[in-house]
Amino acid sequence: MTFSKNVQKLIDQFSKFPTVGPRTAARFVFYLLRLSKEEFDELVNLILNLRKNVKICPSCFNYFEEEKEICEICSNQRRDKSLLCVVANEIDMQSIEKTKKYNGLYFILGAVFSSLKKANVEKIRIKELEEKLKKEPAIQEIILAFNPTPEGETTSLYLERILKPYNKKITRLGRGLPVGGELEYADEETLSSALESRK
Repeated sequence: MTFSKNVQKLIDQFSKFPTVGPRTAARFVFYLLRLSKEEFDELVNLILNLRKNVKICPSCFNYFEEEKEICEICSNQRRDKSLLCVVANEIDMQSIEKTKKYNGLYFILGAVFSSLKKANVEKIRIKELEEKLKKEPAIQEIILAFNPTPEGETTSLYLERILKPYNKKITRLGRGLPVGGELEYADEETLSSALESRK
């Protein structure tokens, strides 16, 4: 089946979203076409405001929407400044926050190493992580919190090598997380256990 040029262009755009294939993308487009003008305009405004009002924290690289220069977590004086939890993305960070078992700082790496996706290497914030360690000497322990997958393991091994000269304690999440699983889908109890049994 061939679609009109505008429909196909939007299908192509939605297909770039994570886990979205052409069929799901087509469903999104036809859902949008069925919306009332008010609903459609509201969605467009939400997307425009997202771009306009949400910014990236220069300290941890989390997205936030505040008047401050850095996000709520980084500016919170009650957080333990000696702990730095390095995660692949924002969703993993939120998953750990939900456990309420971790009270340190975060750093979002942006991606993990994957032999299949060379483009990911450019997204990995290695230099920024090193700059953070130089600027914040209070950090004593770096927790590598990546999915227990081959990509997560490769990233952890690489970071351990890169970070060794900084003489910080480097730990990983403990067992309890299934091999091949994702932090995003782990229940809070399992994540809490993995945090507490890090080594």
